[in-house]
Amino acid sequence: MARILTRLRHHKRGATLMEFGLIAAPLCLTIMGIGDLAYQSYLRSVTRGVLERASRSASVGTLNTTEIDAYISAQMATINAKNGTTSVVKKSYYNFSRVGKPEKITSDTVPLGSYNTGDCYEDVNGNNSYDTSLGTNGLGGADDIVYYEVTVSMPRMFPMAKMLGWSATQSTTATTIVRNQPWANQAKPTVRCT
Repeated sequence: MARILTRLRHHKRGATLMEFGLIAAPLCLTIMGIGDLAYQSYLRSVTRGVLERASRSASVGTLNTTEIDAYISAQMATINAKNGTTSVVKKSYYNFSRVGKPEKITSDTVPLGSYNTGDCYEDVNGNNSYDTSLGTNGLGGADDIVYYEVTVSMPRMFPMAKMLGWSATQSTTATTIVRNQPWANQAKPTVRCT
C-alpha cells in the first residue's frame, strides 16, 4: 500500500484536471457576467440608434406621434420577441430653457416665486391650469423642442444575476432632445390669469 501511495504522490497527470476544477466556476461566472454586460451595452446602443432615427424623422415632419410609436415598436420587435417591453415618452416644449421646468409665471404676487391665486402664467399646454411639469404630451408643432425617452426592459440572458444580487430584469433608457424644423410659425403660449 505504501508503494501505491508513493507512486500516486509523484504522479502529475491529474494535476491539470484538479487546477481546472478550481477555476472553472469563477471562470464561467466571469464569462456570463461579461456576456450580460455586453448584451446590455448592445441593447442600449440599439435603443439609442432607433430613437435617433425616429426623432430625426419626426423633427422634419415626416412622422406623426402615432407613426413614431409604430416605428419604434417595429424596430424593437426582434428584441421584444424575447419577452421585452418598450415604452416611449414624448413631450414638447416651447424652447430649450423650459425643458423640465414649470410653466412661466408672467406676473407674480406675494409670495413671490411660487404660483398662487392672482398670478398670470403662460398656459403652454392649453389645459387652463398651472402645471409644474411644463411639457405637452406629443410632438408639438413647428420649431418646438421635443424630449424623447425610450425605455426597454427584458429578462437577463443568464441566470447568474441572482447570484450577484442583480435584478432578474434589465432595463435601459435612451433620451434625446430635438428641435422641430420651422415648417410653419411657432404658436405663442396663451397667458392666463387666475
